[in-house]
Amino acid sequence: MPDQLFATRLKQAMETKGLKQVDLLTLAKNNGLKLGKSQLSQYVGGKTIPRESMLCALAGMLGTTPGWLLGTNETAEQAQPQAQQQAQDNPQPQPTKHSRPSQQPQTEIEPSKGTPMRTFKKSSKLDNVLYDVRGPVLDEANRMTDQGIHVLKLNIGNPAPFGFRTPDEVVKDMQDQLVDCEGYSESRGLFSARKAIMQYDQLKGIPNVDVEDIYTGNGASELINLVMQAFLDDGDEILIPSPDYPLWTACATLAGGNVVHYVCDEQQHWYPDIEDIRKKITPRTKGIVIINPNNPTGVLYPKEVLEQIVEVARENQLVIFSDEIYDRLVMDGQEHTSIASLAPDLFCITFNGLSKSHMIAGYRIGWMSLSGNKRIAHDVIEGINMLSNMRLCSNVPAQSIVQTCLGGIQRSQGYLVPGGRIFEQRKYVYERLCNMEGVSAVRPDAAFYIFPHLDPKKFNITDDDQFALDLLKDKHVLIVGGKGFNWTTPGYFRIVYLPRLHTLEEAMDSLEDFLSYYRQ
Repeated sequence: MPDQLFATRLKQAMETKGLKQVDLLTLAKNNGLKLGKSQLSQYVGGKTIPRESMLCALAGMLGTTPGWLLGTNETAEQAQPQAQQQAQDNPQPQPTKHSRPSQQPQTEIEPSKGTPMRTFKKSSKLDNVLYDVRGPVLDEANRMTDQGIHVLKLNIGNPAPFGFRTPDEVVKDMQDQLVDCEGYSESRGLFSARKAIMQYDQLKGIPNVDVEDIYTGNGASELINLVMQAFLDDGDEILIPSPDYPLWTACATLAGGNVVHYVCDEQQHWYPDIEDIRKKITPRTKGIVIINPNNPTGVLYPKEVLEQIVEVARENQLVIFSDEIYDRLVMDGQEHTSIASLAPDLFCITFNGLSKSHMIAGYRIGWMSLSGNKRIAHDVIEGINMLSNMRLCSNVPAQSIVQTCLGGIQRSQGYLVPGGRIFEQRKYVYERLCNMEGVSAVRPDAAFYIFPHLDPKKFNITDDDQFALDLLKDKHVLIVGGKGFNWTTPGYFRIVYLPRLHTLEEAMDSLEDFLSYYRQ
């Protein structure tokens, strides 16, 4: 297979040069090339082949040619001297962030006519954008499913496939309003939906929010992408937690930003490390992202931690972006605090939605609320309005049930108490994991996720993706490796505990048996 041949040649060239992955990453950085750890791991693991610009750059750094790395021509002995001579005779400029060494489209020869046939590559803006929650391991799981193999999917927080149903009242209200939802709404959204969201924000203590400060979206995900495009210029830095929900890193990177990950400390219940945040702020830092409750750890941040983050943002004049999509899925009698309620003097954007709390992920309805000191962000808000107008509006039928969902009985609360499905499934998975030899986990406070850790001395995990792939192939259990959440320490993975107990029991039995013999 081409992917595996490339991976073999890449590792051979690295060995010849005496380079480890970390050395190649450093060399790329020194040459002005943006090469991510996860990206390189996928190349070395044979999961993908780089684009033309990246292929040429790797070949140059390793003293060989693109053709040799791909296995399309030349022996290693022929390729390396030739590449070195070419580099001396014709030094090439380093590729810029959004350009390739050659802007000419690639061509192939159409066999029937012998004429050049133009082919097209994806935009180079996507070279460093990763979203491994739906990545190569999921592709393999889908291939297995297509072959009739039953896969236990513990990879995505999508409630509907696991028997969580939308409240009847919500379905009935949408049905009754469909005939009134055939046209566009105002670009921000229906007045009734935004009024209900404004009142919800008021109950949360979020200051200085009016109906005009609220924007509905096709899920919060659309709005995260929209805001990053409006906020970031090329080279601007934004602080994002590690581990994170990878959409944040992907959208900020796509917008041209430089993502700086701050550490959440497993030994401190996965709370953000405030000192690490302080150390990573530079004159180019413009904003900080909070995910609370956190995905993938399921941890809820207490008010005291949020106050420290606000103080750091205040000292450095940062914009706060808070992802609070799981704020209505908190357990054990704890209460969620919106960080915007603690920062009336700062500009804050809070993201929320109904996908998780009302089990309607497929309806695609989310929102964002602009609050606090909006005067300092007048230009950013103008950009948000422009992009919001360009997409016309979010889907109107889903907007029509926001008022019903936020104003009525919150039926999901019954899942979160002793005897409720989510509460009991969390308890079962947490206890099973903690009883497995060499496995540890922090008990989640909210949401559907847990982020276990495998003892490095026992399992010697060096590649999370390979671990996830091996588990899938051996036991037909699908999880997401920690690397997919921009967590750099190997040996972590996320489990979604939405399936019913009998399915979770089967999955935990399979995982425990797998770990009894697996080593990397």
